Amino acid sequence: MVGRYVAFEGAEGCGKSTQAARCADATGALLTRETGGTPVGERLRAILHDTTMRDMTPRTEALMAAADRAQHVERVVRPALDSGRSVVSDRSVYSTLAYQGHGRGLDLREIHDLNEWATGGLWPDVVVFLDTPDDVIADRMSRRDLDRFESAGPAFHERVIDGFRSMAAADPDRWITIAAVGPVDDVAEKVRAALDGRTRP
Repeated sequence: MVGRYVAFEGAEGCGKSTQAARCADATGALLTRETGGTPVGERLRAILHDTTMRDMTPRTEALMAAADRAQHVERVVRPALDSGRSVVSDRSVYSTLAYQGHGRGLDLREIHDLNEWATGGLWPDVVVFLDTPDDVIADRMSRRDLDRFESAGPAFHERVIDGFRSMAAADPDRWITIAAVGPVDDVAEKVRAALDGRTRP
């Protein structure tokens, strides 16, 4: 029995890390993340999120994210799934499509093909997209130090969130959109109910 691969996606500050952890805890799934789900990935993540890296090109970002993902899938995700354990990941390949594709303006087909190769064709079975109001995100961001992506500016983040929304609309059999408003427990219950009602692909 192969486990189910569930990814949580959304804008910065949408609550996906919290909800991914709750989901994994409630279901006994392996909790992991991209970038940074392996020792190699942690070092790549440190560079990608470093605010002093001011001259990194979008292609460099995309290649580093794909390198992280190749290591992550090979060392963490695929072994867990093959053993029958489900995986819950805080971000996935769809973040690269949103951030470096929609956000940075790279060709979406090229990003798709690069990551198809990097993952050996393994993509999430289900994507939980936490669609969070702009004012909630702005309030959360105002209360913490921002990394290189978080500080990229409102126009960039508008393109990113529009990218997530367009991907969710284009692939409803894979994506679940959750209105991430209200108490954390209420959002977690909406996520649980939606995942319980979603059959395996």
